[in-house]
Amino acid sequence: MELLNRIGRRLKLQDLHILMAVVQAGSMSKAAVLLNTGQSAISRSIGELERALGVRLLERGPRGVEVTPYGRVLLDGGAAVFDDLRQTVRNIEFLSDPAAGEVRVGCNLSVAASFVSAVVDLVSRRFPRIVFRLVTMEADALRDLHDRKLDLVIMRKVDAITDQRLGFESLFDDSFVVAVGAQSHWARRRRIALSELVGELWVLPPPETPIGVAALEAFRASGVDFPAVTAVIGPALVRISLLATGRFVTMCSPSILRFPTRRPEIKTLPVKLPIAPVPIGIVTLNNRALSPVAQLFIEHAREVAKPLAKYKK
Repeated sequence: MELLNRIGRRLKLQDLHILMAVVQAGSMSKAAVLLNTGQSAISRSIGELERALGVRLLERGPRGVEVTPYGRVLLDGGAAVFDDLRQTVRNIEFLSDPAAGEVRVGCNLSVAASFVSAVVDLVSRRFPRIVFRLVTMEADALRDLHDRKLDLVIMRKVDAITDQRLGFESLFDDSFVVAVGAQSHWARRRRIALSELVGELWVLPPPETPIGVAALEAFRASGVDFPAVTAVIGPALVRISLLATGRFVTMCSPSILRFPTRRPEIKTLPVKLPIAPVPIGIVTLNNRALSPVAQLFIEHAREVAKPLAKYKK
């Protein structure tokens, strides 16, 4: 307890901020430029931190600095401290003006253009001064969540979400459907087997994407050869734009045809696909207090998902 009190009196947020800047910049000289101060002041702050803790935080070398294991632990704790301070300030701002604030959401482009857009539309109608920052790089979303650059991530639940520091709340189950333009002659059929569509002009995403993998599995499970793909296009919105001609066929998530508004120019075909639904939900960082605005966004996300009758508490 005595050691903890002594360290608590000597640890300064400014010194912690300087340590984070040094690691981010890669050297003390670059951090000094970044912080508009002298290198001696940078070195003095790092030295005070190391003396307070009794361990070496950085290894100095001709190529810059390397973080020691002790320094990495302190950096992780420092990120949480500054995040808590930011959250506290945002909570105070929310108390002073409950109709304003900012929420940072990570998601892939398809989810952003469909479900998340519907949530943004609903929240903005009720709270027009709330600012939404969407990051649509799914590959980096979980890392940014860990780094506290995002409040939450909305994504499909995949096996990769095994980190115990993350929590997942399922909103609805999403699957894949076969879709065409409303002008397509297939749109008038009431029963269609996947094998009948093999010779059509297919527009599909790359085979390494979730929908690309699902398409491969669907044709394989149906006992038919994979069709000759006319166009390989990643973004679902681009594939759907081609359907309006009435000439093309694609597989997509039904949520992108429902949110933020229904698309009458696109028709879902009555094709049974042997593909299991995948939950779409909210990923948050456990043991992290969310701002009132982030909680408000989550509440509205649940509301938008309710009509799908797949929401699970």
